[in-house]
Amino acid sequence: MKPHLKEYAYQSIIEFIKCQTEQKDYAVIGLSGGIDSAVVSKLCCDALGPERVFNVIMPSGVSSAEDINDAQDLCNKFGMSYTMIHLDIITNAFTQVLNAENPILKGNIMARSRMIILYNYAHSMNGLVIGTGNKSELLTGYFTKYGDGGVDISPIGDLYKTEVRELAKLIHIPERIISKSPSAGLRLGQTDEEDLGVRYCDLDEILYGFEQMKSADEIHDDTGIDMDVIDSIWDRYKSSTHKRKTPLIPKLGIRTIGCDWRE
Repeated sequence: MKPHLKEYAYQSIIEFIKCQTEQKDYAVIGLSGGIDSAVVSKLCCDALGPERVFNVIMPSGVSSAEDINDAQDLCNKFGMSYTMIHLDIITNAFTQVLNAENPILKGNIMARSRMIILYNYAHSMNGLVIGTGNKSELLTGYFTKYGDGGVDISPIGDLYKTEVRELAKLIHIPERIISKSPSAGLRLGQTDEEDLGVRYCDLDEILYGFEQMKSADEIHDDTGIDMDVIDSIWDRYKSSTHKRKTPLIPKLGIRTIGCDWRE
């Protein structure tokens, strides 16, 4: 059984964005030219009006001209404002000072540099940083802690990637954005599915099975997906638990943040 977009998803997300941004002037979004950020930007546009959406396009030396053009075209199509910040001068400085030539380290530096830029704009504009991560990425830990995971709200955080694609069609995201291979844009030629070792359609079936409390054997019987792949996704989920939690604090007081303190 595969996840499918619920009929009330769009309106629920719109109301969520409106509620969470009541005290703010802008929704600030890192716009990559990919489907997730395009969907989030358009959702904010629908919820708040284009005049309250501020997109930041942050290309680097590994960004494609297609992605940059698609991001700009999306803003122009729906009347949203944007600025462009080239990352290389920032990330190169970090890389040189830290001697971080490892591709994973460099990718983390890039993701965290984006976060710094977005929060700089959000602070100066009385805005919120709007996350673009989907449920598939969050459950597998396929994001950088305090990078693209460093956001104020996550409107599509309860939508699997396949559901995001359904929503993208519903809200008229250009087909060229919907159909391109998903990429975090951290390395030349990098794709999400290659990093994860599984297609999103299979990944979402596996994760949806976990959500329904099914065993690996049951998921295998239902989907025909190899047990090795199912086990690898479970391992990703378990090993990335720390990314989905606030930092642990030892309990010393009557009520402790992250333990039994209720906001």
